[in-house]
Amino acid sequence: MSQTAKQSGEKPVAVVTGGAGGIGAACCRALHAQGFRVGVHFRKSRQPAEALCAEFGPDGFLLQADLEEPGQIDAMVDHIKKEFRRVDVLVNNAGFSVNDAIHSMKLADFDAQRAVLRGAWYLTKRILRVFMIRLSAGRIINISSVVGHTGNAGQIPYTMEKAATDAMTKSLAKELAGRNILVNSVAPGFIETEMTGALSEDMQQQILHAVPLGRMGRPEEVAEVVAFLASGAGYIHGSVIHVNGGMYGV
Repeated sequence: MSQTAKQSGEKPVAVVTGGAGGIGAACCRALHAQGFRVGVHFRKSRQPAEALCAEFGPDGFLLQADLEEPGQIDAMVDHIKKEFRRVDVLVNNAGFSVNDAIHSMKLADFDAQRAVLRGAWYLTKRILRVFMIRLSAGRIINISSVVGHTGNAGQIPYTMEKAATDAMTKSLAKELAGRNILVNSVAPGFIETEMTGALSEDMQQQILHAVPLGRMGRPEEVAEVVAFLASGAGYIHGSVIHVNGGMYGV
């Protein structure tokens, strides 16, 4: 729990983008278990977001915004400021993957993938300015991916985005030096989500052959690391923590 929240007697607030399913939902549950009020962000998936918030009772709240639209980000941040007055933890999890070979991928697809990183950058900027710098405390946790380090055929824009996410983490950590705001990335490997479930059986088997633990990870195993970074880990800053069953390490 945030030290400033303890001192004020308020419950700390965590915001998870793309919080309605998969890794995002697991992060929301893990943070709620740590004592946070949790803002479940979604773009279109209102029903699963509402169902997840219902699990948290008064400690869950919905946030809807298209993160490609700066105006919608501004409105979301204004709403949080009015209703809750604080954000202690931001988890930049929202994203998707455009898959195609470079010779056939459309420019519009590349731009749509690139907009994910811009949205995370702008939301982080606004959360810092409105909440964390004022509180002189906070945690920013960016969800990247192992493929941002290894590369992956047919996913050039996605791997570029995830590599850039880790670069943002490292640069922002330096910018925030001395402000008591910690910034880290969590880079999952292949996790049991809708994204990996859509892969062919042959592709899934190829992936498993590259994972020393011999299985895909679970969303909850990524969320455990996010919760650790959100509530403890006071001397981890500007780092990329890999959660991939041993398929890649540094």
